[in-house]
Amino acid sequence: MRSRIGDGSGYWRGVVAAGVCLWLLPALAGLAQCRSALTTVSQATACLQEQPVTTPTVAMDAGKAYTLAELIDIAEQNSPKGRIAWERAKQAAERNGIARDLYLPVLASDTLFADERIINPFPKPLAPRGYVMVEIPTVQPEVKLSYLLFDFGGREAKVDAAAAARLQGSATLLRVNQEVAFQVSQGYYRVLTAEGRLRAADEILQTAKTVQDAAEQQLQNGRSTLPDVLNARAATAQSAYERESAEGDLRTAKVLLREAIGVEPSPEIAIRDDGSAALPTELTASIDELVQKAFAERPDLLARMQEIRVAHDEVRRARAAYLPSVGLEASAAQTSLWPTADYGELGNVSQATWMAGVSVRWELFNRARKHESAIAASHERQAGEELRESRDAVTRDVWSAYISYQTAQRKNAAAMALLEAANLSYTSSLDAYRYGVKNLIDVVSAQRQLAQAKLAGVQARSDVLMDAVTVDYATGVLLHSGIQAGTGSVR
Repeated sequence: MRSRIGDGSGYWRGVVAAGVCLWLLPALAGLAQCRSALTTVSQATACLQEQPVTTPTVAMDAGKAYTLAELIDIAEQNSPKGRIAWERAKQAAERNGIARDLYLPVLASDTLFADERIINPFPKPLAPRGYVMVEIPTVQPEVKLSYLLFDFGGREAKVDAAAAARLQGSATLLRVNQEVAFQVSQGYYRVLTAEGRLRAADEILQTAKTVQDAAEQQLQNGRSTLPDVLNARAATAQSAYERESAEGDLRTAKVLLREAIGVEPSPEIAIRDDGSAALPTELTASIDELVQKAFAERPDLLARMQEIRVAHDEVRRARAAYLPSVGLEASAAQTSLWPTADYGELGNVSQATWMAGVSVRWELFNRARKHESAIAASHERQAGEELRESRDAVTRDVWSAYISYQTAQRKNAAAMALLEAANLSYTSSLDAYRYGVKNLIDVVSAQRQLAQAKLAGVQARSDVLMDAVTVDYATGVLLHSGIQAGTGSVR
């Protein structure tokens, strides 16, 4: 099943300026710890190999109107969640480095400075007391080398598990990045919706005042009654009340937006939006294509897959622990001794000494290995079930986003038609009332329909924008650059 809305070109025909800001986000956004944009797992992995870019918490400029991209950039620099995810991913990357270094030998230097006193038994004819007291001052610098030659795959399994854990950390870091962007996007569009509802409330209040003026003029001309005027005044008062409520909702939405950005919550924030730009009009992809895109792109799903790899490698390590390991041991030293004895005379020595050998270690009995193997196998089964559960959740997310977006498009089209019809009805009813053809009840009814149509239009427009972002978030490509329509992404 495919859904095409518009000219079928395969691309969105237009995006509001706020949407453009989001699609340009990769040029601006990136976790504060990264030097470049962070939009894919490979970029997250590369970021972890860099030294962190330490940036202080970013404050808001009260005199500036922010775009969505700028707000997300600030949120990523301020977000504790993002910093925590980066540190965890960095730790996983370092553990992967530790595991890889297991393939290298260990070289150590030891230097012994000692003074030893010992008793050596000796026959009495040669030693009057039957023993000799010997004192041996020693200086021995030594270099030791140890290297694991073979362990039946145990070391390889540990390295593979660390590599999977590193990729898991990178994927989790990217998903946190997307979550921060999505939360800020939600707050941003809530503010846009609240601003639109406030503008609509102002227009509704002005319309109510126009009806009230018309009723009072008709009363002066003897064509209306006092109850009609009172009804018109009540409608104006109701519109004023709703206007104040809309202003309160806007201030609340701004407080929540600042909280999502990671700065002190307050209503002191301005955002920039070009409301005259065209709305997104086309989504070309079947639901099956969207789901498959999510399976391929969702970082959290990739993290689950890497968890299975980690668990599988733990099973390999547990099995290898039952088998022997073979290692190389070698050392070289310069041994210097200055021995003295209470009977007789001993000579000093300073000679090179060395040792080389191959060691074989095999645990013949260790009951704990059985439990370690059982835990590893259980972890592998658990990871498989968690992946299955996550795939079901991803499918649900994509279906919900897909249905919501298509519904939002149809609701927006219906809202535009409703607004046009309600505006025409109100204009005609007001003109007819002024000419004495209709009564005030008809005008007030038309006015209420127009007010509802304006509010519905504002909400429908916001739903299209937010649901378009939700599609990209559900498919895991929210911050990808070069997104093309028809791939399960919104542009």
